Amino acid sequence: MMTNEARDQDDVLKSGDGDERRRSKTMSRKEMARELRRRRLLGQVDPEEEALLAELKSERPKTRADCINSPRPCVFVSCKYNLYLDVNPETGSVKVNFPDKELWELEYTCALDVAEKGGITLEEVGEIMNLTRERIRQVETRGLEKVRTATEAEPKRPRSS
Repeated sequence: MMTNEARDQDDVLKSGDGDERRRSKTMSRKEMARELRRRRLLGQVDPEEEALLAELKSERPKTRADCINSPRPCVFVSCKYNLYLDVNPETGSVKVNFPDKELWELEYTCALDVAEKGGITLEEVGEIMNLTRERIRQVETRGLEKVRTATEAEPKRPRSS
């Protein structure tokens, strides 16, 4: 059986320059739903929380144009471009990418803002996404292969002279 100290050490990512970051954590949809049901059964539904959620839903941007000039950090963590957490569309599980940081502590919270910045190094991408440089390289290689396959599958257009 793993001790808490050993588990904590396993949850730390080490980069080549000696930096240490906390590993992302995944919470299952069942776990979150169970906690919500437990709170509701105990009458612990916070009316302030409910009002805040309703307000956020009404103000949530629908397009990039709606959010491009919004204040940062972006508070809409359920947006697919938000870097604070990831939701698996198949299982509904939520992965908190930065378990040791609060949303407002992140330099970048939106993948679209990072894309607009232009070309950046694998190390910079790794730091922004809380992943190692090697994992970023693997994802980049896989994405480029998908693009190559998709473009090779497209029918060739005749050249106009």
